[in-house]
Amino acid sequence: MGYGVVTTPLGMTTVRLVECGVVRTRSTESLASRLGTLFDGVTALIERHRPDAIAVEGLFHGRNARSALILGHARGVVLLAATRAGLAVAEISPAEVKRAVTGTGAATKTQVAAMVKRLLNLVAAPKPADAADGVAIALTHLLRLQPGARMMAGRR
Repeated sequence: MGYGVVTTPLGMTTVRLVECGVVRTRSTESLASRLGTLFDGVTALIERHRPDAIAVEGLFHGRNARSALILGHARGVVLLAATRAGLAVAEISPAEVKRAVTGTGAATKTQVAAMVKRLLNLVAAPKPADAADGVAIALTHLLRLQPGARMMAGRR
């Protein structure tokens, strides 16, 4: 699961990337074990960054029913971690994220990553692509929050 933590320091209008990356699981582990690893990783991120809110990518209609089911389980774990921490959760559609970051809902992953790099004035786009997507989700939701808020987002 890719994630991004962004903030707008009080009194500032610029957005700063605090951290981004991925929470990894082992494909050889059972689904239950992988979900536990994901829960522990998200919980640790929440404890470390103390975000004001969490945004997750909304469901999309995939072609593979098994993948969609596993994605639903992973989203549920993230929602549970956020709820246990008492955080507000926003769900944002992939098209809305693409529109907010690039100006078009049909943008590619490469275009999203390039705009994240540009918007945050980074030397390079976050890697891997899931981390860049997590940052894009956080940026999209930060537009809805008050200045000074810290935002965390994830994408599986």
